[in-house]
Amino acid sequence: MPGQLNSVPEPWRAFLGELDAALDVTTRLDCIGGFVLTMVYGMDRPTADVDVLEIAPPRSSEIIARVASQGGPLHRKHGVYLQYVGPGIAIVPENYEDRLTEMFPGSFPHLRIMALDPYDLALSKLERNIQRDRDDVRYLARTIPLDLGLLRERYEAELRWQLGRPEREDLTLNLWIDAIHEDR
Repeated sequence: MPGQLNSVPEPWRAFLGELDAALDVTTRLDCIGGFVLTMVYGMDRPTADVDVLEIAPPRSSEIIARVASQGGPLHRKHGVYLQYVGPGIAIVPENYEDRLTEMFPGSFPHLRIMALDPYDLALSKLERNIQRDRDDVRYLARTIPLDLGLLRERYEAELRWQLGRPEREDLTLNLWIDAIHEDR
């Protein structure tokens, strides 16, 4: 299958290419955040990092931390970096892996850069709920557009039970849904 390297914009193409060359095994990066919003969903928002929820296999984590993390050699060279936001930092729906999409298939021999689907991506922002998160969800709601019934269903079935204060997030989700209805 021919690679799609030209579809990867700079500085990400060079950064990810050099990271790929440092790896000796196929490595899956499950990505969330602004990088996914810009690369997959077309949001015009600058970002200098790739938020990575999962690195598989785990043995690739050491190489990635050494060469691609903030302050590492690839960050110094390209001005962008990978940031691990694993379990406990970002909470996502439990079956998110079933809905991942590869972002740049065939572009790199070792890297498989995966994106959360728009509902899982939106729900990953629920607990933090800062203005940028609300703007991101509003963007997804307009662009996809999000099915609000599916958003609530996925929240209740796959995310709510994981939250420390689910009543607070129930309120947040209801406020988001009301704002999206008003926006429409």
